[in-house]
Amino acid sequence: MYVLEEKIYFYLLAIIPVVVVLFLFMQLWKKRTQKKFADTSLLKRLSPDTSTFKPLLKLITLLLAFTCMAFALVNPKIGTKLETVKREGVDIVFAVDVSKSMLAEDITPNRLDKAKRLISEVIDQLAGDRIGIIAYAGEAFPQLPITTDYAAAKMFLQGMNTDMLSSQGTAIGDAITMAKDYFNDQEQTNKILVVVSDGEDHEKNIEQAIEEITQKGIRIVTIGVGTPKGGPIPIKRNGITETYKKDRQGEVVITKLNEDTLKEMAEESNGEYIDGRNTSDVVSFMKDYLGQMDKKEYETKQFADYKSQFQWFLGAAILFLILDLLFLERKTAWVRKLNLFNEKNEK
Repeated sequence: MYVLEEKIYFYLLAIIPVVVVLFLFMQLWKKRTQKKFADTSLLKRLSPDTSTFKPLLKLITLLLAFTCMAFALVNPKIGTKLETVKREGVDIVFAVDVSKSMLAEDITPNRLDKAKRLISEVIDQLAGDRIGIIAYAGEAFPQLPITTDYAAAKMFLQGMNTDMLSSQGTAIGDAITMAKDYFNDQEQTNKILVVVSDGEDHEKNIEQAIEEITQKGIRIVTIGVGTPKGGPIPIKRNGITETYKKDRQGEVVITKLNEDTLKEMAEESNGEYIDGRNTSDVVSFMKDYLGQMDKKEYETKQFADYKSQFQWFLGAAILFLILDLLFLERKTAWVRKLNLFNEKNEK
C-alpha cells in the first residue's frame, strides 16, 4: 500500500512538453541559421567533433532529473506494516439521485453538485463509521461497497454525474432494495440509509421496499436538495447553457423539490428528514444524529508505519544531473570508434 503525500507537485510535470517543444524549436532555428552561414559539408569540416546525438541525450537526461525531482517533492510513502485495529461506528449507505432533474440550478451550483458537497462534508466528520455509495436514476447502480476508506469514497463521489446511468427516472425503490444487501454485517445494530434527492418523479410503489428495509432495522434519513419554487433543467454543451428541457407541448419543464415524498420515506422508516440547502445545518444534524446511536465495535486491517521514499527519487535526480554535466555536445572518442550512432559517416 502506498500514499502520495503532496500530489499537487505532479503539476510540475506539465513543464516537460513545454521544454520538448522549445528544444525542437531551437534545433530547427539552429539548422536554419547554420544553413545561412555555410552548407552542411563545410560545417562538418569546420566542427568535426560536434555530435548530433548528444543534445538529445542531454535533454532526455535533464528531463529525467526533473521528473525524479517532482516525484521526490510528491513524497511517495509505502506502508511497511499491516496491522489489525479495532474501531467502532455506524454503517451508512448514501443513495444519491443522479437523474436529470438534479441538474437544476435553483441552488448553487446545481442540485447534484450540492448533494456531492453535502456528502463530502458529512464524510469529513466521520470517525470509524463505515460507508457505502449507491447511485440511482431510472435504475440503481452500486458505486462503492461498505468501507472505511473515506478517500476512495470521495473519489467515487466526485465522479458521479447524470450521464452515468442511461435510463432516466427516479428508481428510489431499487436503491432502497439494493441497500438491504449493502449492510452485510448482521451484528451491526445501527444501519442508516441516507437518501439525497429532490424527491421528484419518484416511482409510486416504494412502500414495500421501505417496509422490507425497516424490518431489517435500517433507518432512512432523507436530505432534500432543491427549492419548492424549483427551476428549469439546463441542457449544456461545453459548460454553456444552450436551452432548457421541454415537455411534449414545448413548454420549459420546471422541476421542484418534493419534500412531502422525502418526509414520508423518513417517517415510515423511523428516520429523519432535513432540508439540504444549508450545508452546515446538514453536517451538524448528521453529526448529532450519529452521535446519539450506539456504536458497534469491529476489526479492520490497515497499513501502518508508512515510510517516505523521496530519497530514492532525489538520489536519481542528482545522478541524472551529474550525467548531464558530464555529457558534452562533442563526440565521445570511444563511442566514435564503436560507431554506434553512425558517427564516421557524418564526415
